[in-house]
Order: sequence, then C-alpha cells, then structure tokens
Amino acid sequence: MRQGAKEALEVLVRARYSLVYVVSWEEQRVLSVVEEVAERLRKKVIRWSVTEGMEGEADAAPGDEEARALAALDYVIKSYEPALFVLLDFHPYLKSPKVVRRLREVARELKATHKTVVLVSPVLELPRELEKDITVLDFELPGMEELAGLVEGILVSVRQSAGLQVELDEQQREEVVKAALGLTLTEAENVFAKSLVMARRLDADIVRSEKEQIIRKTGILEFYRTDAGLEDVGGLGLVKEWVRKRRKAFSEEARAYGLPAPRGVLLLGVQGCGKSLCAKTVAREWRLPLLRFDVGRIFAGIVGESEANMRRAIQLAEGISPCVLWVDELEKGFAGTQSSAASDAGTTARVFGTFITWLQEKEKPVFVIATANDIRQLPAELLRKGRFDEIFFVDLPSRGEREEIFRIHLRKRGRDPERFDVELLARAAKGFSGAEIEQAVIGGMFDAFDEGREVTTGDILRNIEQTYPLSRTMSAQIGMLREWARTRARRASAEVTEEVEEAQRGGTLEAIETMMGAMEEERVTVGVDE
Repeated sequence: MRQGAKEALEVLVRARYSLVYVVSWEEQRVLSVVEEVAERLRKKVIRWSVTEGMEGEADAAPGDEEARALAALDYVIKSYEPALFVLLDFHPYLKSPKVVRRLREVARELKATHKTVVLVSPVLELPRELEKDITVLDFELPGMEELAGLVEGILVSVRQSAGLQVELDEQQREEVVKAALGLTLTEAENVFAKSLVMARRLDADIVRSEKEQIIRKTGILEFYRTDAGLEDVGGLGLVKEWVRKRRKAFSEEARAYGLPAPRGVLLLGVQGCGKSLCAKTVAREWRLPLLRFDVGRIFAGIVGESEANMRRAIQLAEGISPCVLWVDELEKGFAGTQSSAASDAGTTARVFGTFITWLQEKEKPVFVIATANDIRQLPAELLRKGRFDEIFFVDLPSRGEREEIFRIHLRKRGRDPERFDVELLARAAKGFSGAEIEQAVIGGMFDAFDEGREVTTGDILRNIEQTYPLSRTMSAQIGMLREWARTRARRASAEVTEEVEEAQRGGTLEAIETMMGAMEEERVTVGVDE
C-alpha cells in the first residue's frame, strides 16, 4: 500500500469525515490499513457484512437484506465508542431509497462524533443524493516496494527447496517486480507460485501472462500478443531509431539518470504503410505488455456509462503500467467531437476531454502510441505539444524501402529473397504501400500454387501490374497529407518517395498540380489550427 493512501485515510478520519467510500478489490489489504490507522488514533474497528452482520453483535435483523443494511446503520448511530465502522460490499444497498436516506442521516449525526463509516467495495456506485456527503478514496494496487517485499519473502521461504532457482540478480528482480505491477498482492503471490511450479524459478514472462487474464475480464481493453519486431518493419528508419534509443527508458537506471518516461507518439499518414505494425513492435522491443484500446467499446447507451468506461480504461492501463497503450485509427474513435453537443448530448466531447487531459497530465509509465489516417478528422487540441513526445508522418515507401519490404515478406513466407529480382519488383511497385506489396507477393504465390510450381519474380510482377494502388485513387488526399505534415510533423523515414523528389525538383506538371490542389483543399475544407 502506498503510504500516501494510508495518510489520506488518516487525515479524513482525523478531520471527522463521516462517510468514506474506499474503492479497492483488495478487501483484506484495505482492512489491514484501516486497522493501522485506527491503532494510531486509538479507535476501535468494527466490521459489518451482510452474511456475518455487525462484528461482535448478534444479528438483530434476520429479515431481508435491506433491513439488515438499515439495522447496521442504526447500530452505527446508537454506538457511543470512537470507532471506524467498515461496511463491506455495501454498494448494492445504495439503490434503496431508504438506505440512501438513512446514510444521509448517519452523515449528519456522525459529524460531531469520533465515529467514521468506511464503505469498502471493488466498484464505485454512488447515488446523486450522496455525492456531497461521501468522500471517495481510491486505494492503488501494490507498488514496486510492496511487490519487491513479496518477492523477497517468497524467495526466502523456498530457499531450502531442492531444484528451485532462488538467486536473482538486480536486473532479473526488477523485471519480475515490474511484470507484477497491476496485480493485487493475492494475484501476484499466486502467479509467483505458478512460476515456481512451471519454470522452477520466478519468470517475468509467466508473470506477464497473468495480466492477460485481467485485461480479458474487463471487456474494454484487449491484451495484444505480437511476435513482430523492428526487423519486420520495412523502412520507417527514423521511427525505429527513436524507439531503439528509448529501449531502457522505463528502467530504474533511466530514472536515476534523470530521464522521464516517454509519453507517446502519434503516427499519421498513408493507409497501409506500417503504422499499426510499428505500434505492435514497440511493445516487443521494450519488453512491455501491449494493450489495444478500441475507443468504440467505450461508448454505451446508459447516461454516464461512457465516461465511466473511459476512466476504467485509464485506471486499468495505469494499473498494468509500465505498458504500451495502442490506440488504432484515433480519428475514427473521436469523430464528431465538434458536433457532439447536438448529436449525443456531449458524450463524445466529454470522453475525448477526459482522454486528452489524461494524455497531458498522466504520471504513470503508460506509453501511448496512436495511429491516424485522416488528419481532417483530428481535433486540433490533440496535436498540441505535450500530448505526445513526437508526431511522425508515415509516407509511402521509397524505392529502397520497397526493396526491404519485398525481402521481409518473401522471407516471412519461407522464400530466399536472393532468388528474386527485388530491384525490378521495387521499381514496378512505385506508389505501392507496404500492405499492397504484401498482397502482390501473396497473389503471386497463389498463382504459382494453383499451377503446382514455385513462385517466381514474374508471378509477383504480374500481380503488381494488375493492382491499381491507393496512391493513384487518392493522390489528392496523399498530397494534402504531405503538405500538412511538412511543417507540423517529423518524417518517419530519412528517405523520400519518388513523387516527393519530383515535386521538390519542380518535376512534372501533374505532380505540381497535385500538390497545389491538395494545398487548396486543405485551406478550404480542413482548417487545421497552425
């Protein structure tokens, strides 16, 4: 338990706050803290639950559950001794008008006494009538110090066991502890025991696997597994270099050096050019869990539930941290922010406001990597400095990068790239995105497979010739993207495409007209804040 949370509870009790609502899954851990506070303040702790009634008292209300809850509140008012009354899982009874009314009376009666009611529940369900009477206190999950102490205790307890590796160096110990961040003490203890049984040692990868279960239960975030590394990304050299330099950014060594944890990056640009793939590889490169955030899952039909879902997603990501939070196609998730007041009573605007405020103010090591295709739908405030460390523009691959992408996809499918004329394929695929190059390779393999022979350069070349790339059907939009990013974003690659080279040299009339048309379209329809 963080000392700050314990001190916060003690301050509230000493200040004679009548009702405190503690949100935590770790009931036993909260109780131990309450008992510590009570001991310091020389108060008694009296617990109540619907199954056991008031601690030390006979069950005076054998009727329905509402009657038992009301009887517990009556007992609190009639008691004369200074005490902390801990009501466990009391939130279901807050739907009862009688219980809500009685709690308001309790709040008034206890104000001049040395008694405090502490409601402990894993969920926050607070009726509007009690919003001004109850103080909510979030107890955070165990931090590094508590988990390190648990690891040390487990290693000491099994030191005499044969066949177990109990010696961990400083780096291994830190990796195991960080892997357990986001787990309760009980969950951490269980998964440490599981690791000792399975691997005969404390294994960080086994500990991380436990987090997948936590994410799956929520239904808001998705734990995403990926085997892709930076070597599987063709081109995007500047992004890959940026990621490599921050490989140790979340280590204690970086903190001691005085470096802050990276906040995040926004990758925007042409569809199918590796933005999502790059997002997946960051987590593997940094050995952090990858959480996929589907903004569409946030929105619900019940008033206030969308905002609550956003807060839950943020709390979950921070509880799992350090981690990578991947928000794919960001502009689609928050489309319609400007017209939200008329279309959905402002729900989208409020959810978006919560998200960007968190981006600006977050202190936990959650690295946000967002992707976007259409900058016209991105609210200007999202692009403000401080939300992300960098904004990278991902363009179509250059000829050299297309060669690299062809080699990656051929190698990925068990073919030796040296058997193919990769240079010819790269020249023929001018204007192709990485996704279109992959489909050309797959299409060529299907043709060869149908004829019962090995795939050749000619098969892939034929598929290239039959493909009409996105860069032709959306040339104006891509030109607009390039011009917008020229002064607002950092290039993801040091190499430039042939089209950009032509435009920079004053190339063909068609290239010039495309760029000028894109600039005019941006000026008239986009209105993005400078």
